[in-house]
Amino acid sequence: MRELTYVAKRTVEWREVPDPVLRSDRDAVVAPVAATPCDVDSAILAGHGPIAPPFAIGHECVARVVETGDAITHVAPGDLVVVPWAISCGACDRCRAGLTAHCTAVPHMAMFGAPIGGSWGGLFSDLVRVPWADAMLVPLPAGLDPVAMASASDNWSLAWRLVAPHLREKPGARVLVVARGSIGLYVCDIARALGAGDVLYVDPDPAHRALAETYGARTAEAIEPIHHGFELAVESTGRVDQLALALRSLVPEGFCESAGNHFRPGELPLLEMYLTGVSLRIARDNVRTHLPRALDLARSGEVDPRRVVSDVLDWEQLPEALPERHLKPVFVRSGPQGGG
Repeated sequence: MRELTYVAKRTVEWREVPDPVLRSDRDAVVAPVAATPCDVDSAILAGHGPIAPPFAIGHECVARVVETGDAITHVAPGDLVVVPWAISCGACDRCRAGLTAHCTAVPHMAMFGAPIGGSWGGLFSDLVRVPWADAMLVPLPAGLDPVAMASASDNWSLAWRLVAPHLREKPGARVLVVARGSIGLYVCDIARALGAGDVLYVDPDPAHRALAETYGARTAEAIEPIHHGFELAVESTGRVDQLALALRSLVPEGFCESAGNHFRPGELPLLEMYLTGVSLRIARDNVRTHLPRALDLARSGEVDPRRVVSDVLDWEQLPEALPERHLKPVFVRSGPQGGG
């Protein structure tokens, strides 16, 4: 089979590797049918990632189940499923506590799309082995478009976690979104649907701002810190100076959620944070834990993640098109295991 491999800055290529096989009765083999780059993949493709190539890339997709082990009961061949980005067993103490990105059954940071915590392959591959498939795979609810939900493996569900629990605790909260990609736009959509009192979206890209406005957000190309302006700030730029901006705009005891991946150094306003009493969470997301609730919101029709999809491209275009600068392209595969 073919595995899309990141080999150098702005360069990926197909490489032939052996077909994956079931290694236990709890494994499944899936065929991605709609896959998309995570926001951090843009930084990796631009040469800013912390891991030297080559490695198999990709960790967001909806896939079709091809084969399952004898112990699998929750999915069957032919089912469409979301494949969470982090490898998790579902049974260890951390998984049972909801910390599926920190599973103790695998090396720390085990994930698809980067050789951290072992080599698990990438989701821009013709076939992928998924361990502990009953615990990991989440069936795509009927009626949801695989193209719209290709990012549910990570960015869409992460966006849900960045804002939904806060709005449940503080209905009508004011939300600042400082962004550079799909995560911030998903946050705007989810925040509006869940009753945020105000959403300000800050992004230098005019096309992104125009899309955020369709979700009901106010927008700005750039801002100075807005003293005591927001109960919640969400930062998804990968830039420490922008994280500092978000922190400086919070009310006393406000909360800042950061999507992380700050590959370059910078300084945070720690004294100001102390004086205002703000909280900052910057963490890899335990997607598998809250993926069902995020999909429930998508199924409700109150949100429209399809708008964030910038391009729908054929699977065979991956080597040429993936390194190009798109907001959120989705690559689809037709044929017996694909969507056509």
